[in-house]
Amino acid sequence: MLDFATISVIAWDWVAFALRWLHVIVGIAWIGSSFYFIALDLGLKKAPGMPTGAHGEEWQVHGGGFYHITKFLVAPERMPEHLVWFKWESYATWLSGAALLMVVYWANADIFLVDTSMVDIAPWRGIIVSAGSLGLGWLVYDALCKSKLGHHPTELMLILFVLLVALGWGYTHIFTGRATFLHLGAFTATIMTANVFFVIIPNQRIVVADLKAGRTPDPEYGRIAKLRSTHNNYLTLPVIFMMLSNHYPLAFATPFNWIIAGLVFLMGVTIRHFHNTDNAGKGKPWWTWGVTAALFLTIVGLSLAGLARLPAAAPDGTAARNPAHVRLAEAPGFDTVHQTIQGRCSMCHARTPSYDGIAVAPKGVYLETEDDLLTNAREVFLQAGASTAMPPANVTYMEPADRAAIVRWYAAGRS
Repeated sequence: MLDFATISVIAWDWVAFALRWLHVIVGIAWIGSSFYFIALDLGLKKAPGMPTGAHGEEWQVHGGGFYHITKFLVAPERMPEHLVWFKWESYATWLSGAALLMVVYWANADIFLVDTSMVDIAPWRGIIVSAGSLGLGWLVYDALCKSKLGHHPTELMLILFVLLVALGWGYTHIFTGRATFLHLGAFTATIMTANVFFVIIPNQRIVVADLKAGRTPDPEYGRIAKLRSTHNNYLTLPVIFMMLSNHYPLAFATPFNWIIAGLVFLMGVTIRHFHNTDNAGKGKPWWTWGVTAALFLTIVGLSLAGLARLPAAAPDGTAARNPAHVRLAEAPGFDTVHQTIQGRCSMCHARTPSYDGIAVAPKGVYLETEDDLLTNAREVFLQAGASTAMPPANVTYMEPADRAAIVRWYAAGRS
């Protein structure tokens, strides 16, 4: 019979699953509406007979119906009774992502967040760096946008790119590779949602208030909102990659991961530039495909070069253990489980995998030494004890008795 502590681990994993599902759903809603309005905005055309103040119009067909859409550059002469605001898609995406960050990375900071091989700090300090960097990053970005650089969008985007690369480099000296990519995505998503919450929506509300009061809205509010909206446009695709990056250890679990992350941001720019130009009716800049392919091949090369720099052998097992590791190491069945993991899992989860077709340990998880097993005990329990997810397709023939032994050992170590 499983004890409460062990059951709580399973329940916590279900909480993470629910939050991840919610995050994906609301993220699709946000990104979908964002892409739609970007394409709509760029595809508007001037036409005779448009209302006063109209910037352009477009006819669309979807689901068996026709839609006639008109955009007003500042605002219409008269406010409609019913006005739909697109904001909660963004807010819900950020809130669910923040909750997922806390449940997965903060609650397991000693495993997923802090890389103790890089810096020996307590997990709670890593959590402070995590939260602080997101908040401070927004303040720095917002200050740059409000400076004179706000009138020079290209230069501002270049500075933002340098900031992201520098932040990625800094993260690698504190966080695991997986957490580094996740935090670059969280940092970017924080900028995007804060743009909506602090700038775009408030500016739109000022315009609406001016119209209701009979005042002519200041077009400067529109210019500022447009700048932030453009940033959100070009940052969307890299955020999606960072959200999914934990599936790609060849990207996040190599020594050049921070450079790879920077190149991913550049690929997001080239891909969006192609679609933006096409949607605006200005032709198809096929050169962006070549640049994107070159960037991708550079990433592949960096991952291969990074593999060559990884240690060929496992550490000697002398790493310091926290109290939880000590309890697990002293729990009955540890030696048996360690032998099972070495025989069934370590051929893939190794610094130099020996299983055919595996170039790097899946998700960057190593299971060669006792310390490796203790560090990843929770995941071993969930993936190979409480479920049959690992080994995949049970290719190494892990027996039910082996899985039961993992469950008993983990439960004993948690009690």
